[in-house]
Amino acid sequence: MPVTAQSSDQMKLAAGILALVAGALAMGASVLFVRLADVGPFASAFWRTALALPFLLVWALAEQGRRLPMPDRASILAGLFFAGDLIFWHLAILGTTVANAAVLATTSPIWVALYAFLVLKEKLTWPLASGLLLCVAGTLALIGDSWHFAPEKLAGDAAGLVTAMFFAAYFLSVRVARRSFGAGLVTFLSTAITSVALLIVALIMEPTLMPATLSGAAALLALAIVSQVAGQGLMAVGLSVVPPVFGALVFFLEVVSAAGLGWLVLGEHLGLLQGVGAALIIGGLLLARPRRKAPVVPEAGLP
Repeated sequence: MPVTAQSSDQMKLAAGILALVAGALAMGASVLFVRLADVGPFASAFWRTALALPFLLVWALAEQGRRLPMPDRASILAGLFFAGDLIFWHLAILGTTVANAAVLATTSPIWVALYAFLVLKEKLTWPLASGLLLCVAGTLALIGDSWHFAPEKLAGDAAGLVTAMFFAAYFLSVRVARRSFGAGLVTFLSTAITSVALLIVALIMEPTLMPATLSGAAALLALAIVSQVAGQGLMAVGLSVVPPVFGALVFFLEVVSAAGLGWLVLGEHLGLLQGVGAALIIGGLLLARPRRKAPVVPEAGLP
């Protein structure tokens, strides 16, 4: 059976969604590796990106050949926005509860949706809006009663919200950069920019950068390979074909991944409420998924 242009587009879309799902799950593992590392939060953020660079360079060279172009504006902004995302994420962890930080940080799809509707003039459909609400409800259920508001932790809560805004900006910048460059090159260039910014912050904020044990170093290497190379790389792959709002919704799966790995590896409790939360997120994604367009059938008597 010949492959039509429409079926080819559908296959590309399906592959892009799978790449985003795998990327979100890989990025969700970062919480586990950060906990297992024996360096401070800003040092672990730096090593996450710095240790990923050799792997990403190989990918970029395989994609581009021997010569790599200079980063464009979108790639530079992506790197700076992701540095801001990681910096404020760790400030949120230090300044409020992990639950609050997680809930507020996962509001990034809301900001992406607002940008898409207000600036890109994308149509707000009921499936998209309903899917977004289900994903938010699922995230709150996964966190359970750990989330609460405390006036003394307002600065940390604000940092969690800023984290979401930075990730939304990073997400959209990567999407723009993918119009000109391949996924490997975009991920390498943006990660290099992020590494420089995080090195400056880590040198100021951390007493030491070096891990004290082999297990700590192994956790940092896993953080770089799984969450940065695989997570960010797969995100860049998927964003070239997946609509931005649905693509952002996929990253609610980070919370599911973090909760699942916390249960499997760290023995953290997961109850019925958390199971319902995961189901709500998956249900929201299924509801909001891009629909296959019906083929146009010409009216009788028309060519």
